[in-house]
Formats: sequence, C-alpha cells, structure tokens
Amino acid sequence: MEVHEVEMVMSAVAASQYPTDQLPEIALSGRSNVGKSSLINKLINRKSYARTSSKPGKTQTLNFYRVENELYFVDVPGYGYAKVSKKQREKFGQIIEAYLTNRDNLRGLISLIDGRHEPTDDDIAMYVFAKYYDIPVLVVATKMDKISTGKWNRQEKIIKEALDFNPVDKFVCFSVLTGAGKDTVWEWIEQQCDIGGRR
Repeated sequence: MEVHEVEMVMSAVAASQYPTDQLPEIALSGRSNVGKSSLINKLINRKSYARTSSKPGKTQTLNFYRVENELYFVDVPGYGYAKVSKKQREKFGQIIEAYLTNRDNLRGLISLIDGRHEPTDDDIAMYVFAKYYDIPVLVVATKMDKISTGKWNRQEKIIKEALDFNPVDKFVCFSVLTGAGKDTVWEWIEQQCDIGGRR
C-alpha cells in the first residue's frame, strides 16, 4: 500500500477507549526496543511518525494509528523490559491480553523478534498465545541489517525451530535500512484485512 494519510488517533488501556469506526486492525507486538516503531515508520513511509525511544518500555498503552482510512496499526506495550516493575508488567499483560482475545476488529498479529538472536521465552509465549486463540500471525525478524544476508536463512531456521513455527503463518526477514521485507509485510496485511494493494 502506498501510504499518504496516517493519523495517530488515540491511546487506550480499555475496550471503552478503542475506536468505534469498525476498520480492521493489525496488532504489533514484541520486546521493548525490538524495532516496532521503526517497522511502523517504514510501512507508512515516515521517518519518525511512530516514536522510537532510547528508553525501552516507554509504550504503555495501545496506540492506534489509522492508515489511509482503511485499517489501524495497533502498537501494543513492549514486553520483557526488566526495569519495568513486576506490577507494571502484569498491567501491560492484562491490557494486551484483553485486546487480543476480545477485539472483533483484530485481523492479525505481527510478532516482532530480534533476528540476531534466538527468541526469548516472552517471544515464544506470545506466539503460543496467538496460536491458542487462533490469531493469524506474521513473524518479522527485525534488525537483519546488522547481520550478513548470507546468515539470514540460518537465523530464520533458528527462530522457527524455537517457536515451533506453524507453516500456515508467514515469516519475514526485515531491514529498516534497505526496506527488505516491507512489501511482503504489506501483502500479508492487505490479505488479512481484505483491502486492495496499492503499492
């Protein structure tokens, strides 16, 4: 999709605060500092619309970005950041779980995993959670520009084995520097949301 119009509509922590215009929604999840904001910015052709932060754990709400008046990206709080208190982590978990399990508008989950490393226990738990609730998943291996392209297949295999990856899902290696994987991500989004591709 060629994005010309995007708006950060609202931040929410409860269902009563979600948008009511019934557009399809794609959630994005991952560890703090995995590159969610960078992926969103690349997808919408903006340099810094979604805020990237040097302080992990800063996203503490569900942030709804309306794209081309056709769908929402929903940036959910990052997980796995040790300096956030246990109570705060539990709160984030409740916000995420309530959204993912009860939102009729949700069409799929983009699960971001740092492509340089094996998935963490939290990464695996998120994938298992999505599969349990039958949520379509796109796994995006981020920060792939930091390793040589010759090692991409190896890293993909490592990540898939750790996740016990289901072949019905999609896997993409993504580089924010080169844009590698961007078109594939958009193709998946368009398919899940049943919207026409206009790249």
